[in-house]
Amino acid sequence: MSKQSPLISVHRGNGAILADYDGWSLPRHFGNPHEEYLSVRRAVGLLDFSNRAIFEFTGADRLSYLQGLISNDLRVASSGEGIYAAFLSQQGKVLGDCRVLTSDDRFIVDIWEPLKPKIFAHLHRYLVADEVEIADLSDRCAILSIQGPKSETLLEELLPRDQQPQTNLAHSIAEVGGVEMRICRYSHTGEDGFDLMIPLADVESMARELTEIASTYSARWVGTDAYEILRIEAGIPRYGADITDDNLILETGLTHAVSFNKGCYLGQEVVERIRSRGHVNKNLTGLIIGGKKPPPAGSKILSGEKEIGTVTSSVYSPAFDSPIALGYVHRDHRSRGTQLLVRYDAELLVNATVTELPFTATRPPETLT
Repeated sequence: MSKQSPLISVHRGNGAILADYDGWSLPRHFGNPHEEYLSVRRAVGLLDFSNRAIFEFTGADRLSYLQGLISNDLRVASSGEGIYAAFLSQQGKVLGDCRVLTSDDRFIVDIWEPLKPKIFAHLHRYLVADEVEIADLSDRCAILSIQGPKSETLLEELLPRDQQPQTNLAHSIAEVGGVEMRICRYSHTGEDGFDLMIPLADVESMARELTEIASTYSARWVGTDAYEILRIEAGIPRYGADITDDNLILETGLTHAVSFNKGCYLGQEVVERIRSRGHVNKNLTGLIIGGKKPPPAGSKILSGEKEIGTVTSSVYSPAFDSPIALGYVHRDHRSRGTQLLVRYDAELLVNATVTELPFTATRPPETLT
């Protein structure tokens, strides 16, 4: 049975059509996915990220312990800052990506919720004599996100701009309408945005207040259909779709999640071996697809008659007025402008053009209809 968002009654009141999304019952759309997409590109949208799990790390050894398990360098993040990273296996495969927020006396880590059992077991496997306590905060708070070029302005209705986090992954505790929450600046869509980590007891009332405020900014709640278009256009891979534990971290394009200078961590030997070799055999790549139908995940990518990759996710993009896709492509065929084919089934072949990520459309949001 799908897990339910704590905002389920809010969503139903706003006309949500619910569907399963990675084991969670979340809004697929609120009547018009295209208008939801436009609201984020032009103004601001509200997104439910209840399907994120949140861990808290405390204790004297929290830095050395977590530093040995993630791919990025925690030492570069001061209190009030954060990093993007991944948990790797000994073989350098990606167990899950994460954000780590640094405070004076703790780290806050959030991951895709379906990974929680695997990551929690992984963390405890390497917790031996370390003075570290790991608390699961997933049943204490939920994440509500504000995304779009007017997100700062909307948030200013609740929090003065000079109190808002100013840089990517900057975060702070703020009291908003009598509710204490953590606010983190972060983009899930390629637009400016903020994540609000709200106590579970207050998340519904805060969502209703934001809904009312957002109406003056032509803001909409945004379902998973529109979110998928936004994140794929932004070239943001999603664990479970574009990344799995079969992937090496350097195949995924997430080089900003890797430090090559931090020293030893789990999976580091494999990462360094790949770097010294100079390449991996395949990379996550952007494709602009011919025709009107997005290729299903798993569709094969061809150069001539030779199979050289696989589509991982795709959407119809309003910005390109054509389908676009993310997929793994052999390193010999990744140059921008390379012409390839995508095979939807035994009969249908369509043209595909390699492009750099993120996708850069020539149509500005105000021209989209």
